[in-house]
Amino acid sequence: MNTVKLTIFFDGGCPLCKREVYFLQSRNQKESLRFIDINSSDFSLDLENGITYRQAMERIHALKSDGSVIKDIKVFQEAYDLIGLGWIYAPTRFPVLDKFFESIYKLWAKYRLKITFRPSIEKLCSDRGCDIY
Repeated sequence: MNTVKLTIFFDGGCPLCKREVYFLQSRNQKESLRFIDINSSDFSLDLENGITYRQAMERIHALKSDGSVIKDIKVFQEAYDLIGLGWIYAPTRFPVLDKFFESIYKLWAKYRLKITFRPSIEKLCSDRGCDIY
């Protein structure tokens, strides 16, 4: 029986992203979360629900068991709910605060590669041989 309720596409080249994934994996006793490293050399994200490598590198994406795709803070809200720690992300759902947290996440996503001393999205896409647009 497949218990996976959320498949998270993460950047395995990002040390902070990997740290978050390790934490989620350590709490994933019900095996409701699945993790896919978009930087795996044998993985072609373009085949997964039309999400391109560039899109996945620009912001976090996840696939719910019903086939719908979620992004940004919603991924963390859903993941933490599934591991029984939804209260941690509860404030991100409150009116007004939700906009604040979304803005913070967008800022992080925009500068994540620079903050973690990684090449630009253009360079990563070029190295991977994918469409940069």
